[in-house]
Amino acid sequence: MPSGPARILTAAGATGTAASAFLAWTWTSGFPGDLTVYGYPGGLQWLTLAGALITLLLTLASYHLPGLRWTSPSGGNNGILYAALGAAATTWFTLIAISAELGGLANLEPGGWAAGATSLITLLGALGLPLDRHPRGAGQGITRYLGLRLAKVERPLPPVRELPSPIEVLLIVVAFATGLYAITFGLDTDYGELFTAYLLLAGFTVAALTKSGLVTRLRALAVKHRTVTTGAAFAAAAAFPFTQSSDQYTSVATNILIFATVALGLNIVVGLAGLLDLGYVAFLGVGAYAAALVSGSPASPIHVHFPFWAAMLTGAAVSIVFGVLIGAPTLRLRGDYLAIVTLGFGEIFRITMNNLNGTTGPKVTNGANGIPRIPDLVSPGFTIRGLHIPAFDFGRKHSIGGLELGRFSNYYLLMLLVTAFVVLVFARVGNSRIGRAWIAIREDETAAEAMGINGFRLKLLAFALGACMAGLAGTVQAHVSYTVTPDQYTFAEALPPNSAFLLAAVILGGMGTISGPLVGATLLFLIPKKLEFLSDYQLLAFGLALIVLMRVRPEGLIPNRRRQLEFHEADIPDQAASPETALTKAGA
Repeated sequence: MPSGPARILTAAGATGTAASAFLAWTWTSGFPGDLTVYGYPGGLQWLTLAGALITLLLTLASYHLPGLRWTSPSGGNNGILYAALGAAATTWFTLIAISAELGGLANLEPGGWAAGATSLITLLGALGLPLDRHPRGAGQGITRYLGLRLAKVERPLPPVRELPSPIEVLLIVVAFATGLYAITFGLDTDYGELFTAYLLLAGFTVAALTKSGLVTRLRALAVKHRTVTTGAAFAAAAAFPFTQSSDQYTSVATNILIFATVALGLNIVVGLAGLLDLGYVAFLGVGAYAAALVSGSPASPIHVHFPFWAAMLTGAAVSIVFGVLIGAPTLRLRGDYLAIVTLGFGEIFRITMNNLNGTTGPKVTNGANGIPRIPDLVSPGFTIRGLHIPAFDFGRKHSIGGLELGRFSNYYLLMLLVTAFVVLVFARVGNSRIGRAWIAIREDETAAEAMGINGFRLKLLAFALGACMAGLAGTVQAHVSYTVTPDQYTFAEALPPNSAFLLAAVILGGMGTISGPLVGATLLFLIPKKLEFLSDYQLLAFGLALIVLMRVRPEGLIPNRRRQLEFHEADIPDQAASPETALTKAGA
C-alpha cells in the first residue's frame, strides 16, 4: 500500500476506535465494567481508548508535526504497528470475553462491532506502512511466525533541539508519574479480564514506544540527570500508598517488594556468579524464622523480644551463617550437581522445620503449626541534635499530610527502604572487582581460575551475600504475615514466593540486571493472583504465557547488552571489513 493512503487509513481507524469507546458494547451490565453506557468509557473500554490514542499519536508524529516529533524520534513505522496491534488485541479480547461470558455474539451492541471493525482497519493501515523487516527466513519472535519479520534497524536518532534543564527534569518527572499511574491501574484491576487486557496493552505499548525511539530518548535523559532520575524513581514508588484508599492493594505491593528483593538476592547468585540455586527460598525462611524467634512471639521457645533493628540484623546474620555452612561443602560442585544439591537443601530446610516440634526433635519451631502471633515491628524513638523522633508502631494507622496510612502501607514503606538498600548493594558490588570476577566465573570458571581468580572463595561470597539479602527480606515477611510456617517455603507452589518462581523471575526479567528481576518478580506475583478467575486452568494459562514470552524474548524482558547479543547473534548482519582494516597476506 502506498505510504500516504496507509498513514491516512491508520489515523482514521485509530480515530474511529477511540470514538467507539464512547458507545455501548453490550446490552447488559452482567459483564464486568458496565459497557452499556453511551458517552462515557467504562472498564475495558478505557484500555481500547488508550491504545487507539497512542496509535493516533505515533501516526501523527510520523507526519513530522511540530511538537510531536519528539515522541517518535526513530523515524520508523514499526512503533505504529505495535501500537495498532495493542489496540486490536485489547479490543478483540474484550469482544471475545463478552461473547464467551454472556453466551454469543448476539450480546454485542453496535458499539462493539464498530470497535472491532475500526481496530482491524487501523491494523491493516499500519501493515501497509513501510516497515523495517528482516530478510526472508530471518528474524525471531512472534512477528516472524506472523510473516512480518520485523527488524530493528540501528539508525542514528535525529538531533533534537536542546531543551533547558528544567524542561528535561520535568519530562523525567512526567515519565515516572505516568509509570506510577500505569502500575497503580494494573494493581487496582478488580477482575481478571481487565488485568489480562491490561497486560496485552502494556506489552504492546512498551514495544511501540521502544520501536519509536522514545524510550531511548528518555533513557538518554535519565543518564544525563542520573541523580534526578534516582530521586524521581524512589519518590514515585514511595507515593504509591498515598494513591490508595485502603490497604487492599498495598498488601499486594508489599508482598511484591518482598518477592522482588529476594529475587535480586538470587540474581547475585545466578545472574552474576552463574550458580544455579534451586533451593534459594530456604534463605528467606531462615531469615523469617530467626526474626520470629527473637521478636517476642508467645509461641517462641526462646522468650526474647529484640528491638526492631536487632531482629532484622539477626535474620540477616543467621542467613549469612547458613549460606556459608551450606555453600562451603556444596560449591565444590558445578552445573547440574550443584543444582541438585541446592534443591535438596531447600527440601531439608522445610522438613527440618517440620520436625523441630518437640516430638520428632527439639521444640524450636512448633513443627507444622509454625510460629504464630508475631508482634508488629516497633521502631524505637530517638533524639538527633535536639529533634525528638518518636517510636513508630508499624501495626497502627498513621496520618501523614491528612492521608491515613494503614498497616500494610507502613510495611510497604519499610520494605521500599530495604529494596533500595539491596539495589544499592547490587549496583556497587556488580561494578566492583568482585562483580567482574563473578562475571568471569559465570562465563568460564576454568579460564577465570587460570587467570588467578579464586573461584571457590568468590562463589562462597556470592552465596553468603545472596543469602543475606533473602534473610533481610524474610525478617519483614515474618512480621507482615504474623505467622511463619514450613509450607511457605517450598520448591514449587501455585503462588510465589518459592524457589521455582524466584528463579523464573530472574530469568524472565533479565539475569545480571537490577530492573530485570524487579519487573520479573512483579509480573510473576501479579499474574497468578489476577488469573484466579481461570480456576483450574490458571497454571495452564500461566505456563503458556511463560512459554510464549521465553520464545519471543529468551534473553529476558530487560536484558543486559552481553546477554542480548548472545541470543540474537544470528540477527546481526555481517559487517564487511573496510579496505583500511582488511588484512592482506603481507599485512598478516
